[in-house]
Amino acid sequence: MGKKTTTPGNEPIRDARTLGIPKMLILGLQHMFAMFGATVLVPILVTSYGLPLSIQTTLFFAGIGTLFFHVCTRMKVPAFLGSSFAFLGGFQAVAELPAYAGMSGEEKLAYALGGVVVAGLLYLVLAAIIKLAGVKRVMRFLPPVVTGPIIILIGLNLAPSAVNNAKTCWWLALVAMAIIIVANIWGKGMIKIIPILLGVVGSYIVAVIANACGATALDAAGNVIPLMDFSAVAASQIVGLQPFSIAKFDVNSILVMAPIAIAAMMEHIGDMSAISATVGRNFIEDPGLHRTLIGDGIATSLSAFFGGPANTTYGENTGVLVLSRVYDPRVIRLAALYAVILSFSPAFAAIVNSIPTAIIGGVSFILYGMISAIGVRNVVENRVDFTNSRNLIIAAVILVCGLGFSGGLTFTVGEAHVTLTSLAIAAIAGIVLNAILPGKDYVFGTDVTEGRSGDMGRY
Repeated sequence: MGKKTTTPGNEPIRDARTLGIPKMLILGLQHMFAMFGATVLVPILVTSYGLPLSIQTTLFFAGIGTLFFHVCTRMKVPAFLGSSFAFLGGFQAVAELPAYAGMSGEEKLAYALGGVVVAGLLYLVLAAIIKLAGVKRVMRFLPPVVTGPIIILIGLNLAPSAVNNAKTCWWLALVAMAIIIVANIWGKGMIKIIPILLGVVGSYIVAVIANACGATALDAAGNVIPLMDFSAVAASQIVGLQPFSIAKFDVNSILVMAPIAIAAMMEHIGDMSAISATVGRNFIEDPGLHRTLIGDGIATSLSAFFGGPANTTYGENTGVLVLSRVYDPRVIRLAALYAVILSFSPAFAAIVNSIPTAIIGGVSFILYGMISAIGVRNVVENRVDFTNSRNLIIAAVILVCGLGFSGGLTFTVGEAHVTLTSLAIAAIAGIVLNAILPGKDYVFGTDVTEGRSGDMGRY
């Protein structure tokens, strides 16, 4: 593998201050838009289960959690923490538990969030193990032949969501995709590094014009509806406090939520590998995987304790890093501040929530595909040898588990139904196979190419 050649236009930007404050503010806005759709979708879905999770509270703790994560990671990692989809099955399971049958939605939500608090604390257990045993010993169980396919699966598992959103109005989704592609491929200067923001804003303007002309879309049931609905915007106050609530603890909800931490932690490690590969910095070693886990875990527990969902490092924002090539964590922190400020405005939340689902689908087409592509890049740049039957078997089992167990794997513990997501099953299978199969040839922390600091190891 030869050295990569770069041109001045391809050089990554590691200090966004060189662009000037106005451009930095716009870049932060782009990251805020990238996370917004998925972040607010979680409380919308949880509320549909009968558990009234607040969008404002969710936004507030996405921002606060991200800032706390950056403090824990010494301001080095350009990651945004948004709402985790991994816990959706847990919320639905808690809502249907016989033990909570006579409770209101608010009471059920409190117990569900108590389980999320415990799940977040499990991150600290893994962080302690990594700190005591050393990241190199732990990462022997998580080589690129394991983390690469898991990163690929993160994007592939999200792909159906992109299609389902886009099919509500395919032409509008294609408009969003076209704007992003044109801005990123043919754009110059600032245009080239804010393709996602331009895609959202540009397609939103098109949607407003089309809506005024009577354009329609399809809802989840296939019914024809107006392309845009501004009724929630008209009914919203400009400023309003977040409806905080306190979590409650019960063994039933803990048994449902806590095991989901396995999948969430594997996603975290995959995301850290993806961000490291994207930025060209080995964040698993510096500031250290234990620090990123602590930041993510405490952000999750803090959010859930006061009425917000679990947080997780967001692949959408990693996709933005890939497209913009602006790797400065300050830009992510600006997005976090925007989220906190805007969480005090129900009207703004309603405006952004009025973005047609098809636009979110079009943007997701690009971002989710980028995540899987990063997984492929992680495998290629670490020279994983797939002529080696051992590596081939591990990757094959991970991919089949991650795609085959689409509904997860549910088993009963007492009165609780515990569900392991497909990603958790794939991660467990990959880790176990990597541990027991002979012929390991992975060396963590050894660069495969001279001068490349972001590589995770060598095959």
